[in-house]
Amino acid sequence: MVDDLEQWKRDERAVFEGWDFAYIAGRSSQDEPPWFYRDRARDLVRSARHLLDVDTGGGEFLLSLAPLPAATRAIESYPPNVAVARERLAPAGVAVEGVEVGGIWPAQDATFDVILNRQGHFNAKETARCLAEGGVFLTQQVASENLADLKSIFDDHTPQQENTLRSVTRALEAEGLSIRRAEAWRGRQTFFDVGALVFFLKAVPWVVTGFSVERDLAVLKSLRKRVASGDSLTFSIVRFLVEAVKPAGGG
Repeated sequence: MVDDLEQWKRDERAVFEGWDFAYIAGRSSQDEPPWFYRDRARDLVRSARHLLDVDTGGGEFLLSLAPLPAATRAIESYPPNVAVARERLAPAGVAVEGVEVGGIWPAQDATFDVILNRQGHFNAKETARCLAEGGVFLTQQVASENLADLKSIFDDHTPQQENTLRSVTRALEAEGLSIRRAEAWRGRQTFFDVGALVFFLKAVPWVVTGFSVERDLAVLKSLRKRVASGDSLTFSIVRFLVEAVKPAGGG
């Protein structure tokens, strides 16, 4: 147990920067949705003149869509990522602004013909305001019921803001956008050792509120027994995709 505990503490202290999970490469796996978000995003980027990436993380995904339009901007609501994204995206000429969840975006009305949001905070009002007429909004969202089975193991019953395919499409329609694609999907995320899960929970602190190796040691020990018995640490993930258009004359 001593060796395991030391490893878990090392995993807890490991640096997580941007949105890069390379530290646990080979120690975890995750199913991917069938709709190939990256491919659709790249198609939209090719025809875009003014592009906004919402919650860009460390800018890794946005750069993977290069070449980018000259008028590309990004916003990020998780403070530790803002400086990382600025440094990574500066060579590509992409300006990055920090925003607060629910706050007003630093852009004029009808600025962007494409807005991308890959698992970032959702703001229907600002999306509609900043999208130009005829512009396209593409988002892949993490549903509010994501990893509910993992949360239950840690007895985390923190209330979650509703984020579902239905709630998002209704909010966009209320702002005058037309939905042209809406799909939901369930898959699995697996951790091959307890330390990989420890790293994940520290990197994504909103999954299990207040998680720490010290506080949750009893749970981690029980999970170690599961792994030792040959049982995998597999949990349910929920994603949904929405593509919407702002009609001519829309809000």
